Amino acid sequence: MSSFQVQTQGEAPWSTGLCDCCDDVSNCCVTCFCPCITFGKIAEIIDRGSSSCAMSGCIYWFIWCATGYCGWIYSCSYRKKMRSQYSLAESPCNDCFVHCFCEHCALCQEYRELKRRGFNMNIGWEANMKQGRAQAVLAPNVQGGMTR
Repeated sequence: MSSFQVQTQGEAPWSTGLCDCCDDVSNCCVTCFCPCITFGKIAEIIDRGSSSCAMSGCIYWFIWCATGYCGWIYSCSYRKKMRSQYSLAESPCNDCFVHCFCEHCALCQEYRELKRRGFNMNIGWEANMKQGRAQAVLAPNVQGGMTR
């Protein structure tokens, strides 16, 4: 299960490019027509189950509707969290710029990244943990020093 390991030193490149949306055509279509669904799935995994897909998606949708297009303000914070959790490079530019100018592409890229790290994006955090994906995100147990 090496695909579940999180790098802790340096910054790793993203597994797919920002404009590789068609690598996952079904997600590309969902994100194009209803980005709140893709965002909700991403947020639930990044938040490690402390938020639900439905709640995060609704918050995103509400912000999107209330502000005109500014759902990216909320979603860029999740890109930053994800980069921190997986030591990913801030590329191709600043997280907020990526989400402001390429919102749908950014969401698709984040979705693909989590999927390639072994998460089944359709079942949520709890079900992924029950299926043994906990090794992907939980810190390893550290044995104490030599004792008598």
